[in-house]
Amino acid sequence: MTSPPKAEGGGTPVVVGEREPGEGPAVGQVEGRSPGRLMWIRFKRDRVGVVSAFVVGSFFLIGLLAPLISRVYGKNPSTVYADERPELFDSAGVPVQPNGGISGEFWFGLEPGNGYDVFTKLIYGIRTSLMISLTVTVAVVLTGIVLGVTAGYLGGKADFAIGRLIDFMLAIPAQLFFIASMPVVVSLFVSPRDETPTYVRVVALIVVQWLLGWMSLGRILRGATLSLREREFIEAARVSGATSGRIIRKEILPNVVTPLLVQSTYLLPNFVTAEAALSFLGVGIVEPTPDWGQMFAKASTELVLQNDITYMFFPGVSMIIFVIAFNLLGDSVRDAFDPKSAR
Repeated sequence: MTSPPKAEGGGTPVVVGEREPGEGPAVGQVEGRSPGRLMWIRFKRDRVGVVSAFVVGSFFLIGLLAPLISRVYGKNPSTVYADERPELFDSAGVPVQPNGGISGEFWFGLEPGNGYDVFTKLIYGIRTSLMISLTVTVAVVLTGIVLGVTAGYLGGKADFAIGRLIDFMLAIPAQLFFIASMPVVVSLFVSPRDETPTYVRVVALIVVQWLLGWMSLGRILRGATLSLREREFIEAARVSGATSGRIIRKEILPNVVTPLLVQSTYLLPNFVTAEAALSFLGVGIVEPTPDWGQMFAKASTELVLQNDITYMFFPGVSMIIFVIAFNLLGDSVRDAFDPKSAR
């Protein structure tokens, strides 16, 4: 009894049944499955991964559709209800109704003090935090690819120079540098006597996190490229006359997709929490711009802690759910690429 032929490209051979002309593979014909298809099949079988992907996608969808949701809801995050409807607040600026004034009109209640609508502030805060963190992640991935792959492929002086740069950047205490450098970066764009526009703070957050966020990915891609450049298929490409650029694009990059994608799923939630921490400390996004970290900063004030402890619940739970879901998604992506790995 002969065994069925193997599929080309290293995929799993699948022998399908007999068919009529034009209806698919004939009896004994093998249908190959690409590595990407096998990864997708394994990922779909992971219920935790699928649920996590749905949760993460929902957060991004909410952030993207925040203006539309706000319009349908009939409110916006900039309305100061303490001025427009003072009957909803007591003399201290605290909502009269319990639990921050949660009702059918104000789904998540009103913020003590200015009286912003918490629901619209939350969805716009998600939009702000995810926009900043996604931009930082894309910049970090591109920088890691360029420097990491370049160092690993070229070797020699280029590898030495980039390697020492990575070592130097990793030696900088990131959190302290974030706090110390943010005012400096902002001052490059705006005079200390003037009020800092929101877009300047956003740009500063992106630049600072990008500068101190690409090194780990760059080191991983350097190591992966070093192990690949001596492989037979790379030598065959060189012998055939392929340029270095073509070898990197066609041979190196497709083979570092796995660590690149897995690390990216871990980077983004880290940048979300870092951005929230900077805003919480007052060197990131500030009022009245909605932001996850800014909502935490508001929730930690004495007025809110003493009168409306439920205000912390909404940004806190939403961030916990997002970070956990994204980390579980990263684990599922890793397991789908490498089925031998154990969670």
